[in-house]
Amino acid sequence: MEQQIADLVAKVAALEKSSGMIGTIDLEIYYFWATAFMMLIHAGFLAYEMGASRAKNVLASGIKNILAFAFVVPTFYFFGWWIYLAFPNGFVPSADGDAGLPWAMAMGPNLSDNATGVFWAAFTLFAATTASIMSGAVIERIKVYGFVILAILLGSVAWILVCSWGWHPSGWMLKSYGFHDFGCAGIVHVVAGFFTLGVLINLGPRIGKFNADGTANDLPGHNIPMVLIGLMLIIVGFFGFLAACVILNAGGQWTNIYGQPMTLSSVGFNCLMGFSGGLIGAWVMTRDPFWMMSGGLAGIISAAGGMDIWYPPLAFIVAAFGGLTIKPFYDMLTKFGIDDAVGAVAVHGWGGVVGVVSVGLLASGYPGPADAPGISLVGQIVGVAVCMAVGFIPGYVCSLILNVFGSLRVPDEVQLMGLDQAKVPVHAYPESGKAPAATVPAE
Repeated sequence: MEQQIADLVAKVAALEKSSGMIGTIDLEIYYFWATAFMMLIHAGFLAYEMGASRAKNVLASGIKNILAFAFVVPTFYFFGWWIYLAFPNGFVPSADGDAGLPWAMAMGPNLSDNATGVFWAAFTLFAATTASIMSGAVIERIKVYGFVILAILLGSVAWILVCSWGWHPSGWMLKSYGFHDFGCAGIVHVVAGFFTLGVLINLGPRIGKFNADGTANDLPGHNIPMVLIGLMLIIVGFFGFLAACVILNAGGQWTNIYGQPMTLSSVGFNCLMGFSGGLIGAWVMTRDPFWMMSGGLAGIISAAGGMDIWYPPLAFIVAAFGGLTIKPFYDMLTKFGIDDAVGAVAVHGWGGVVGVVSVGLLASGYPGPADAPGISLVGQIVGVAVCMAVGFIPGYVCSLILNVFGSLRVPDEVQLMGLDQAKVPVHAYPESGKAPAATVPAE
């Protein structure tokens, strides 16, 4: 068997060398289909979020999730991609951003450019993922237009700014501190998780979540099997997500975003080990199927920061720690009066912190690119602190302003009635015999 595998590897290498499979068009196809797989993340978030909603809110939750995706795509085209290219050195834009302006030659069907559109598409779906992370946490009590404003700020401004600093070959977090985050453990998940925390503080809990003495009640979703299937779809989509984090350079060498050599084998090994480790860790802690599947997702996130360099058993251990600790982190937030309907801050925010800091703890001294320092615990802590701050501060400030103007939270009577009956002109489950109530005026 080992000889057969060796022969297959040799044949593939020979085929690549003789047929030019490392050419531009093949790279374009690779990223195109990686992006297509990433769409499963959003199908998963849609099912996950609707299943976690009570029946009276299921369609309103789905509409909100779809709108987040719909609005992030054009805003990322008009200014998100420009932010990524323009701000690697800090807050002062550079002329490099001109290539990302919507009227630039590369931002259209330029026949000499086989790369920009597919890379933009992959980054756009990363951006939409940040909005979907927030979307589940705030279900059943947020106004649609307030949510859309927050989704645009998170997906097309806050996240991509940190991405320019820490997930760009010239980013200052890399150049000054050797920050390493292969699979966006921090840059997607910490930013989105702590942005969500800032929003939740101002949004407040769902009616009935907390008793007068501060104890919490369970408000279960109406379809837990749908939640579990949604989580599994997200995990499938992560294979496309992580594949899109790998670059094939002009010499035919696979590298990470920083230009350091790696292999796709590391993603194959460590994504599966991360999923399994997180799932087992959460199972040991809770025996709850919802938290088990959430633990599988948190495990991949926890392993993502160093997925290009981890020895697979180490990825499993890091992921298991992430899976073990998400429920205690969620419980801690609940004690502070935070109502996170799907545990997004724990799974994504805390899981991302584990993913970034573990690289500093376990891979300190690993060499960086030629013009950047190597990995260090200090550099990873600086990076995770930046991710937390650029997530939390705009999330808190923007949601506070929306709340002051009455644009954040639906009225209590609408929440009690159910957002579907108040805002959606169709019924989610018509066979139940319950006709939709008359809608109230639009927000």
